[in-house]
Amino acid sequence: MPVAVSNSVYGIIKDAMSDAGFLQEGDDPNSEQLSVYMRRLCDIINLWQTDGLKLFLLEEVSINLVGGQNTYALNNLPGVFPEKHLRVIQGRIVTPQGEFRTINPISWQEWNTLQQTDPGAITGYFVDKQAKSLVVRFWNTPNVQEALNTAILLVQTQADNPFNLESDVSFPQEWRIALRWGLADDICTGQPGAIMQRCQERAMVYKTQLENWDVEDAPTRFSPNFRGAYNTGGFR
Repeated sequence: MPVAVSNSVYGIIKDAMSDAGFLQEGDDPNSEQLSVYMRRLCDIINLWQTDGLKLFLLEEVSINLVGGQNTYALNNLPGVFPEKHLRVIQGRIVTPQGEFRTINPISWQEWNTLQQTDPGAITGYFVDKQAKSLVVRFWNTPNVQEALNTAILLVQTQADNPFNLESDVSFPQEWRIALRWGLADDICTGQPGAIMQRCQERAMVYKTQLENWDVEDAPTRFSPNFRGAYNTGGFR
């Protein structure tokens, strides 16, 4: 069944301009307005991806391990699109038999203080966030036996920016109203105070509502973190 609301760039911009008081009923935006407001919409989309967890942006990336190699750039992996990945959420190692074990994230400080050992089984991963890619470094460096396994990372990918006015945004339909009012709030500077206040309040309400909704259905489970041992010199 077709939907009555368009999730296209043009539809969002036109509604946002109406909300901000720039368009009357029956009016259409001109080419200059569409060009400027499309850039601003892309700015909002890119920023919102850094605020909270967007479940629709999560995907699993598989890394075929290589013995003696501990560093892998995600955008250089075979079969992985060269889009930027924003963060790594979780990781695990999976054997050819389907058995798996969890690996833990490592901070910059921990990575710099870890003793370099002979290749062995992977217990953790460090994410080096570069401007255009995520570089993942494993500890320990996988040995020949570990290289038979696969590292699977749950990553947050970057939503593609729309490339024309008729293309749909990467955010799903339920996010449309928040994008619409977020754009209206961004472009309404100079309008009467009542319009500016309404745009600001609705943009905040709708975005907050969606952020609160954007959580997993299953409860989160916590487990002890045993990595602290090597910080006190007791790691072997």
